[in-house]
Amino acid sequence: MKIAIMAPLVTAIREPQLGGSQAFVSDLARGLAGRGHEVHVYAASGSEIPGVTVVDTGADPRALAGTLYRAVVPAGTGFGSTGTAESARAAAEEVFTAVYARVRDARYDVIHNHAFDAPAVRLATTVAAPALHTLHLPPDETLTAALDEAARSGRPPLVATVSDFQARAWRRAVRVDEVLPPYVPTRSIPYSATAGNGAVFAGRLSPEKGAAEAIDIAAAAGLSIDVYGDAYDEGYARDQIAPRQAGPGVRVHQAIPRATLWMAMSRAAVVLNPSQWDEPFGMAAAEAQACGTPVVAFRRGGLTEIIEDGVTGFLVPPGDLQAAAEAVGRVAAISRPACRSHAERHLDLEQSLDTHERIYRQMIATGAADAGHG
Repeated sequence: MKIAIMAPLVTAIREPQLGGSQAFVSDLARGLAGRGHEVHVYAASGSEIPGVTVVDTGADPRALAGTLYRAVVPAGTGFGSTGTAESARAAAEEVFTAVYARVRDARYDVIHNHAFDAPAVRLATTVAAPALHTLHLPPDETLTAALDEAARSGRPPLVATVSDFQARAWRRAVRVDEVLPPYVPTRSIPYSATAGNGAVFAGRLSPEKGAAEAIDIAAAAGLSIDVYGDAYDEGYARDQIAPRQAGPGVRVHQAIPRATLWMAMSRAAVVLNPSQWDEPFGMAAAEAQACGTPVVAFRRGGLTEIIEDGVTGFLVPPGDLQAAAEAVGRVAAISRPACRSHAERHLDLEQSLDTHERIYRQMIATGAADAGHG
């Protein structure tokens, strides 16, 4: 199959990845290419995916910064202001118009869009190939309107979410055809059957991810903690992370390539995932289990579908830091081989690739049948 993957253009797809959706686009493209498909990833300037053809869209992530998703908009940043939002939307419209013109000329069998922007959904209806849209974020009015418009077109696209939880949220607004979890490449992730020391938190430094809470949980449990992530929100990093960084046993690092992060996870006693929002999926929790490392997380969002409570970690009531600290004290009872086995059986990228191939073939067959009837 000849497959076009539309990446989120708000950031380059390269290590270290900004988030789970970017990481999965890279994993998906490499996996499909490894299975013999011709895969072209349309991505922002500066993107690199080893073994995959990356089409430089010319998109400058800085020009699209106003479209970066924020569960909480920090005061004084300009994000969410009318001028910034309008400028970002205009930039997104311009860049996706140019990108889809190139896609139309290339003649693909399937278009798979992972971008978060309304134009990426709406303009996909102008391409002859069937389209699939994977929604990585919570429901959004602008994107909902674009999906409604696409659904009313002559060739409505397929719509997928990354978890059952997210599907339930989106189905209040639009039709969801598939659930396509962004599973992780367990075969490439190092595994340790021996418990390590300390805690790890991995994720962008922004309010919804819970880095500050992770530091507080580790302190309450008497553990050191390594925090890996870039300052997605400078104010949050300054006001919430920097003061805690001075505490004993707290080490804050910039985001690092995933292969290096996996090594750090495999050497930890526990990975903390105290999300302050409903995670659409929760890739760090899946990666941790592949490393053999148990996870302590709040019971919310897609995390409830990734972590097997009491078997691969513990799920505690949202916001309950004391319960999380107490759970950390019980992780020694969690079997690290069970964590790895759970990841291999239920969270492995190869399962994602199988499902994607099946759906792509169905899309092509349906498109051919529709053309024949025409």
